[in-house]
Amino acid sequence: MSDAAGRFAEAAAAAGLAPDVRRFPEGTRTADDAARAVGCDVGQIVKSLVFVAGNEPVLALTSGRNRVDPAKLAALCSASDVRKATADEVRAATGYAIGGTPPFGHPTRLRCFADPDLVGFDTVWAAAGTPESVFPIGPGELLRVAGARVAPFTETRPPG
Repeated sequence: MSDAAGRFAEAAAAAGLAPDVRRFPEGTRTADDAARAVGCDVGQIVKSLVFVAGNEPVLALTSGRNRVDPAKLAALCSASDVRKATADEVRAATGYAIGGTPPFGHPTRLRCFADPDLVGFDTVWAAAGTPESVFPIGPGELLRVAGARVAPFTETRPPG
C-alpha cells in the first residue's frame, strides 16, 4: 500500500468510513478513465479539483461530465478571481498528487463546494489517494465527510 493510500485509509476510518477501495492498474487519473474502469456513467465520477481563490485553496467536487466555471467559483468564494492550483499547490493543500486527490483527508479542511449534479446519483466514485484507486460513496455521505456545500459552479462539458 502506498503512503498516499495508507493516509487515505486512515482519514476514511477517522471519518467513520470503511470504503470499498478498488484499484485499477490501468489508472483512473481522468474522469473518463475512471468511468471506463468502474463501468459507470462519467457523471458519477467525482473530480476533486483544487483552485486558488485569492490566496486560499478551495476544493471543487465536480461531476466527471462537467467542468468548473472559474467566474462562478470566484463569485461563491467572494474572490476577484480563481485559478487552477499548480501541482505543487495541490500537494501542499491536500497532501496528494493531482489524479489521486481524494475529497477529504487533507491536512487542513479546505473550503469545499460540491457540484449539484453529483447529488442526482445514488452512488458516486472518488479518488482514494492514488491515480489507480477509487471508492464508491453516497452523495450525502460525501458532502458530510468533505464538509461540502452544494452550489452551482460548473458548466457541462461538450460531448466528445
